Amino acid sequence: MKRFVLLDTAPIPENGGALCLYEYGEDFVIKIQGGSGNQLMNTRMHGSEDALGQIPCRKVASRPQARVLVGGLGMGFTLAAALKALGADAEVQVAELVPGVIEWNRGPLGEKAGHPLNDPRTTLLNEDVAAVLAREPGGYDAIMLDVDNGPEGLTQQANDWLYAPDGLNACAQALRPNGVLAVWSASADRAFSGRLAKAGFRAEEVRVFAHGNKGTRHTIWIAELTPGGRSRAAGNGR
Repeated sequence: MKRFVLLDTAPIPENGGALCLYEYGEDFVIKIQGGSGNQLMNTRMHGSEDALGQIPCRKVASRPQARVLVGGLGMGFTLAAALKALGADAEVQVAELVPGVIEWNRGPLGEKAGHPLNDPRTTLLNEDVAAVLAREPGGYDAIMLDVDNGPEGLTQQANDWLYAPDGLNACAQALRPNGVLAVWSASADRAFSGRLAKAGFRAEEVRVFAHGNKGTRHTIWIAELTPGGRSRAAGNGR
């Protein structure tokens, strides 16, 4: 009979909380320490994480030296999918705040996604994605965000900013013309689509199965920066 076996605990910087990595049979599971017991992610159900990397990167793959940013390493599946969709001259930056999550992906957990951190196109940043966005105006062809459960399913209050108008404006400013922002969420949220529009994006909600073609489905917003979108975002930020 399978059971959860705690392998490691990783403190979340400046948060006071921690993430826990469990082994569950042949799979790995990440949970919040002392939380409700719900899984944040696991290695068996990652269809929507794959789609988060595939869909936006396919849109920009033909651009020379495409440069994209993944916000949140997680279990590495979004990073792996982005690398698979992009060409040999691309660069994929991945920002991960929790050092323990990076170490897990360098260890046995990394095998599940094919060790994408070892790809020479990968640049790993052990910092908050908000800091990366602030210093990279016009730096990316695509940005993929999966740093929490989504706009209305937040597990860390510090992530509120990223899904609020100021955070979306920062994303718009960090994108190149015709850039693509992709946002993962555990559930749908009509209000979030409106915030994307105000930040200068034309957004589509895509519903994706977490595993296979049945069961739980997650939402991914695919938001393309409209002509003049960066100027509108800059105005919103003043």
